[in-house]
Amino acid sequence: MQIFGVDIGGSGIKGAPVDLDKGELTQERCKVLTPHPATPDGVADGVKEVVEHFGWTGPVGLTFPGVVTGGATIRTAANVDKSWIDKDAGALFAERLGGLPVTVVNDADAAGVAEMHFGAGQGRKGTVILLTFGTGIGSALFVNGILVPNTELGHLELNGHDAEKKASSKAKEDGELTWEHWAHRVQKYLAHVEMLFSPELFIIGGGVSRKADKFLHFIEDIKAEIVPAQLQNNAGIVGAAMHAAGDD
Repeated sequence: MQIFGVDIGGSGIKGAPVDLDKGELTQERCKVLTPHPATPDGVADGVKEVVEHFGWTGPVGLTFPGVVTGGATIRTAANVDKSWIDKDAGALFAERLGGLPVTVVNDADAAGVAEMHFGAGQGRKGTVILLTFGTGIGSALFVNGILVPNTELGHLELNGHDAEKKASSKAKEDGELTWEHWAHRVQKYLAHVEMLFSPELFIIGGGVSRKADKFLHFIEDIKAEIVPAQLQNNAGIVGAAMHAAGDD
């Protein structure tokens, strides 16, 4: 079965049809830049462009970079426009997509579900935490394979700062940090999360997962196993489609 997945991020909106039996994209994904400011109407236009690129007419699963409750109501908007807060994103996207069935889920939760089913978390019990490093830091927490939704651990306070302001991929780029310097920041963040949750496994997701060989070896003194996401930056798309199909 195929379902369309869209991953909305702070810098890009990307989507493709997904084969839910294999957890793979069936066509090369389409990506457009997230508008700035990332208002509901602007983002909805971007989603429409991505979906129409494929001529898709079936169900669409979407991720959102913030807390999503009550099915599709947005509660936080750290890396998009604040006008998203309390917005019924499901109704907005359904209207913009001409009445197609839509679902909305937190972006990191979607990526985590995909990794647990098809990627680095397959078969893993105990406490597993996926962290997506991008414009911010998203998190997905699993206990014996069960998701604890909307954890948003990127907003933990670390040394007086929102952790994602210091350890996200965007922080690396904005600060022109070397991989080693950035990895030391990530290590401090992981140590803080480990102190709070004692996971058996950290899965490192987001775009940086493609470049794990450049920084993971610099991260030391973490007791949990640390591995890159196997689905890499497609995990959110796959997880969005799984959510739309009710497979999460």
